[in-house]
Amino acid sequence: MDDTPQTTPLPREASLDVATLELLRRMPKAELHLHLDGSLRPRTALELALERGLADGLDEAAMRARLQAPMPCVDQAELLRAFALPVALLQDAEALARSTHELVVDVASDGTTYAEIRWAPTLHLERGLSLRDGIAAVVGGARSGAAATGISVRLIAVALRTHTPELAEEMARTAVTFLPDGLTGFDCAGQERQEPDPQRFQAAYAVARGAGLGITCHAGEWGGAAQVRRALLLHPSRIAHGAPAAEDPALVAELRARGVSLDLCPTSNYQAGMVLSLDAHPLARLHRAGAPVTLSTDDRTVSDLTLVREYARAVALLQLSLPELWAIDRHALEVAFLHHDEALRGRLLAEFDAFAASEPRLRGPSEVRGPA
Repeated sequence: MDDTPQTTPLPREASLDVATLELLRRMPKAELHLHLDGSLRPRTALELALERGLADGLDEAAMRARLQAPMPCVDQAELLRAFALPVALLQDAEALARSTHELVVDVASDGTTYAEIRWAPTLHLERGLSLRDGIAAVVGGARSGAAATGISVRLIAVALRTHTPELAEEMARTAVTFLPDGLTGFDCAGQERQEPDPQRFQAAYAVARGAGLGITCHAGEWGGAAQVRRALLLHPSRIAHGAPAAEDPALVAELRARGVSLDLCPTSNYQAGMVLSLDAHPLARLHRAGAPVTLSTDDRTVSDLTLVREYARAVALLQLSLPELWAIDRHALEVAFLHHDEALRGRLLAEFDAFAASEPRLRGPSEVRGPA
């Protein structure tokens, strides 16, 4: 049975012509905002649940429904409840390695050539797994998935807002030892309403930054533009989400001046109740204002999504032109956490540019508009 997310086309998305959809499938893509526990294959989840006595009478269709959040949810808290079962299933090294390997395979099937996968190692300690062994399992799964598909993968360790700063610092000290194995970023995520200030994790961020990890932080899934400003106090190079920045022209100007990219996920943002409708998402407005942005799925399974589908929605619903979409896609490589492997970044950029040179529909003005 196919594990591709089962989706119903949104109204205007279905109007994309076959040639455009095929171009979106073929074009090389970079995805920077992708959560492991939000992208567990339903079939794998069922097998893991059966093996671990957590199936509770579920079949694959019922498991798929359990893993998907409502569209839309009432708020971020309702969205995050969809992660409870995946986290319960991913409590041993075998499950973590398998799910990571499979996610790399699934990402590659979208025509993605570079991906950053993030997860919170401290969520996977409930059955005695150590931080080191848990991180090693994800590293191993990413390595085997990359070897099987030929794509390039890097990892981002995530501190949870609702965990203690001491645990976050311990996790950071363990995570940085895996930098040679492809763990190149550090993040903070979780319920912003419950713990709005990420600066309580300054010590963990200092460890990560000191070791050379790329710095990012989730912000703006609750609390609007003020939360994005709070994240900037950590001096990140990227912010995960951050769409409410569009409400604050001065903040957009600051993002542009500092070169801080927003790793946007329109479908997930709509699902979390950040925008009233998907076509109201400010991705295009931010891009045209000169704010650095990238485009990702966030959670393939929780949002019932693929990256090709998210790209199609960006064109059909958000009214991005193909050159604009291509500029956003290419920008993701420019800000990827590849600062320890600039040769790989250069090779990937050359591959992207060669593809664009062969596709007239991707060339031409990107229509990025800065301030007058």
